[in-house]
Amino acid sequence: MSFFEKLKTGLNKTRAVLTKNLDNLVFGKRVLDKELFDELEELLISADMGPQFTYDLIDDVKQRIGRDELRNAQEIKKVLQERMTDILQKVEKPLEIPRGKPFIIMTIGVNGSGKTTTIGKLASMLKSEGYEVMLVAADTFRAAAIEQLEVWGSRVGAPVVRQKANSDPAAVVFDAMVKIKTGFSGVVIVDTAGRLHTRVNLMEELKKIKRIINKELPELSPEILLILDATVGQNAVFQAKTFKEEIGVTGIILTKLDGSSKGGVVVRIASELALPVRYIGVGEGLDDLRVFESVDFTRALLN
Repeated sequence: MSFFEKLKTGLNKTRAVLTKNLDNLVFGKRVLDKELFDELEELLISADMGPQFTYDLIDDVKQRIGRDELRNAQEIKKVLQERMTDILQKVEKPLEIPRGKPFIIMTIGVNGSGKTTTIGKLASMLKSEGYEVMLVAADTFRAAAIEQLEVWGSRVGAPVVRQKANSDPAAVVFDAMVKIKTGFSGVVIVDTAGRLHTRVNLMEELKKIKRIINKELPELSPEILLILDATVGQNAVFQAKTFKEEIGVTGIILTKLDGSSKGGVVVRIASELALPVRYIGVGEGLDDLRVFESVDFTRALLN
């Protein structure tokens, strides 16, 4: 199965909510009236596209009707696809990882977002592209997270920097920085905690890790990847906003699209936060994490 087919299958739940309902809405409707616009608004917001995108789309449709560019309701789908692609192309920015010199990826996100599994898949992808990879177990608050990362490390052939459970996460990251200084020139992926007993504690812990990286290797600017679970819908927007403001997110990985009917949230994240979407996850398999491509995404969702 090609990745496009896999993406299409992965987006089945979102497509069932959005495309099927959209087809039902516009099929046979000749009249472009207020009732149609109200139903369209309700549909797009329920698909987690967000109010701003929804209002802009409906405004665009109305303007096109005014200019005689839109004759029937079926053409609304074409306008939706154009606008989605336009917004998503702005955040389609694949990660550029140099060869022959160290590159640090700090992964952040709440527990349950699929962070450690995504790190394993990302490590596997990078190894297959010829990069050296080192994993850093800085989620020291959960012994299971350290063990899970070690399983991934042995699976993909990447060494894991770790200390015992409940160690200071910043100390683990410091150890990794020492390894870079002594000659490691591949990709370093840092796993971090997703939940401490308060949000303030979590953010302070992440800031501390970021400070250690910046202090020890000021010449390297770490990629701060936020792992978001697509199944939480608009809650993902709130998470992205919070982490962006507090930590300075540089990119997003959207996971579990195959289990979600809320895949439209990527449009809202793109239009409201303008954060680059680096990768998307559409399944459990090792090769189900792929670089985000906006045209493929909108085609898989709407066609």
